[in-house]
Formats: sequence, C-alpha cells, structure tokens
Amino acid sequence: MKKSLFILGAAFSLALPTMMAANPTGKGGISNEDISAFRNAYNKSASAKALHNAIANNDINALAVNHSNKNQFDDHFSHRVKSKGITNQRSSGRCWLFTGLNVLRAQMMAEHNLPMLELSQSYNFFWDQLEKSNLFLQGIIDTASLPQEDRKVDWLFSNPLNDGGQYTGIADNLMKYGVVPIEVMGETNSSKSTSTMRRLLSLRLREDGLELRKLAASGADAAKLESRKKEMLTEVYRMLALNLGEPPTEFTWTRRDADGNAVSTETYTPQSFYKTFAGNDLKNDYVMLMNDPTREYYKLYEIEFDRHGYDGYNWTYVNLPVEDIKKMAITSIKDNNAMYFSCDVGKFIDRERGLLDIDNFDYDSLFGTKFGMDKADRIRTHSSASSHAMTLVAVDLDSNGKPNKWMVENSWGNGANNGHLIMTDKWFDEYMFRLVVNKKYITPKVKDVLKQTPTLLPPWDPMFADEE
Repeated sequence: MKKSLFILGAAFSLALPTMMAANPTGKGGISNEDISAFRNAYNKSASAKALHNAIANNDINALAVNHSNKNQFDDHFSHRVKSKGITNQRSSGRCWLFTGLNVLRAQMMAEHNLPMLELSQSYNFFWDQLEKSNLFLQGIIDTASLPQEDRKVDWLFSNPLNDGGQYTGIADNLMKYGVVPIEVMGETNSSKSTSTMRRLLSLRLREDGLELRKLAASGADAAKLESRKKEMLTEVYRMLALNLGEPPTEFTWTRRDADGNAVSTETYTPQSFYKTFAGNDLKNDYVMLMNDPTREYYKLYEIEFDRHGYDGYNWTYVNLPVEDIKKMAITSIKDNNAMYFSCDVGKFIDRERGLLDIDNFDYDSLFGTKFGMDKADRIRTHSSASSHAMTLVAVDLDSNGKPNKWMVENSWGNGANNGHLIMTDKWFDEYMFRLVVNKKYITPKVKDVLKQTPTLLPPWDPMFADEE
C-alpha cells in the first residue's frame, strides 16, 4: 500500500509542473494584495451589517420586491379571446404541447358551441416521444460514418429525448395523429411527472445508439440497420404504453352544447375528430415570428435537426423587431384568435399576483450595483432565452391603440388571475421571444421574407432550447 501511494505521489509530482505550465508567469490570479483591497473596499457600516443579516436570513426576491409597484396593478383588458378552463402540466416539460392544444381547444369551443373542453395531452405526448426516439436513432444511423467525438454525434447522444418542444412539434404531431378529448386518454403518474420515464428511455436510446454505430462500423447495410432500428422502436413503444397507456385508434364521444345538453353520440378516429372539430392546416397556414436582436431582422432562419419527427419540418422562423410582432398579435386577438407564445418566464415574475413586470424587483438597490445588459447582450451571454410556452389571449390597448399589457393562459393549474399571467408591455419587449400567428394576420413585408431561402443554424445554438 505504501509503495502504491509513493508511486501515485511521484506520478502526481511529475505531472504537476506540466499542469502549472499553463500560467508560467503567475499573472491573472487573485493575490493577497487583491484580497486586502477587497476587504478594505467592503463597507462594514451598521447599515451594511443589517443588509447582510437581512439577505442571509431571507429570500432575495422578498427583499427586492418593489412595493411602490404593487399599487399599480390593473387586470382590465380591452381585447380578449374567449376561452375557459385551465390546464396543468404538473411536473413535466410539456408546456409547448399544452399551449398548442389550448390554442386549438379555444377555437373548437367557439366554433362548435362546445362546453369546457380539454384535449388529451397524454395522447399526443405518446406519439411525440416515439417520434423523437426515431429521430434520434435515425440520426445516429445517418451520422454513423462520423467519429464519436464529432460535434453532431456528441449533440445527438447529449439530447436523445426530452419533454420540451416548440411549434413544429405541434404541427407535425397533430396533423399526423389527430387529437382526442382528455376523457378518452387521461393523465398517468408518468405523464404528470416525466423525469424517471425520460431518464430510462434516454438510457435505452443511448445504448441502442451505440449498438447501431457498432453495427454500421462492422459493415451492416442500410436494410439491416433499418430492421434493427424498428426492433428498438418496438421496445420504446412498449415502454411508453406501460407508462402512458396505449393510444386509442377510435372512440365514442358524446357532443354537448354550451349548456351541457347532449347533441349527438358518434364514433371517431383521432384524425377524424381533429378534422371534424378543428381542421386547421397547422403546417402551411401558420408562421413562427421571433424577436432575436442578436441576428438580422427581416430574415428567414431554419434550425438544423430541430424538429420532433424525422419526416417532420425543421423549426423555421422570421426574425422581426418586437413592434412588428405586436401589431400582428393585436390583429389576431381582435379577431378572437389565441396564439402560441413563448418567453423567458422566470425573469421578474411575481407568482403571487401572476404578474410579469421588470419593475417587480429592485435588485440594483438591494445590492448596490447595476444590472445593465440589454436583451441582445443577455442572449449573447446565455443570461436569457425562451424557457416556457403559453397561450396569448388578451391585450389592453390605450386610447392611441398602444398596448399597456398582455395576458397569457398558462398551464400551471389554477392560481392568480384564474391561472393566467399578466405581463406589462415593457416586460414583453425584454423577455418575449416567439409567437406563432395565422398567416392571414401577417404583413406584406413578412410575406416577402417567407419567400427567402432560410439561413441554416446549428441544432446546438443555445438560443433555441425547447420550451418546457
């Protein structure tokens, strides 16, 4: 044992000069003189001690609350899309799916005089997870000739499966698989709390991915790889069915009017139910608008491999100034059409009041410093990005037609504002990122942008993380 320790110590001492050689001058580190200067600069007054005691024993946000801002809260909206009922994604990253289905159900209730309707999230989530599994496995086959350390291969193994997503996942999923009411396929423990299922499926897929790469390296042809992939997907299907239940191929549903009276009872497939009560061409009639000030405006962009199904569409969007996006959003709301909306929801959120306002918290005064980055700098430094999708349903306009505030239907269950979040127009400017609108509301300038050949961006671009 002593000899082993000696050898280990000798090896470490031999390696030490090599490791230290990265900074032979010793410059750039924190010196004792630096520390002394830091200590001397720190204010040791009674007020500083009181502030330390307060911060050390309390939640920072509670201390940073801007109390004068609490007296200016108004929940009136001049224009609001009709909808009712609040959904709850629980402990899952399915906000994108809840948002897409919530936009659709508001339309279905309005057009068909239906009572409160909720569409099954588990049904579409099942197919989403199966499609993403195939996307990963086929991606592994397509990149089998690349080395394991290639960035795209590494990205695939880092992201085999997740709960998150964005609008293209809605369009591809619903157009292919249809929808069903929630009473036809309800939630399970694994759909409401997805972490363990996701971890085990990801483990399964990573192991399968390694096997496919080995098969390809040994000379297996395309037919052999495809056959083995389908066997792997059969196992994924079984795991999903055990966790979520098996999706129905048809069901019987009683249609009721707004007063709850039975109108008819018929048998549907998920696809026929979608066509009967919605019918939207989600792939061709809608466009995603983005406000990303780090990139050129009035340009069309596409994210490579950022889709939910292998045969689906890559995420494509038009990058615009925020004021342009607002105009189209207002037009849609006035026409009683809700929209898919995403933002950086965790910034300056007052959960108790359900209010998103950059004046909610005064961190500058609490810490005696200035947090001065603008939206572009926050994006460049990974300080801000879209993190959550919700349904944009209301805007409050002043006498000049300018927005004061906005409101979204959330998927966190009942709470403040009956499960809705209100955001000031200033917050909208800083932390709104994406909006999906029907093409009938877009401007001629946006129509021209859609004719461009999109600029292709890599799948690992940090700005384009999926909403959860």
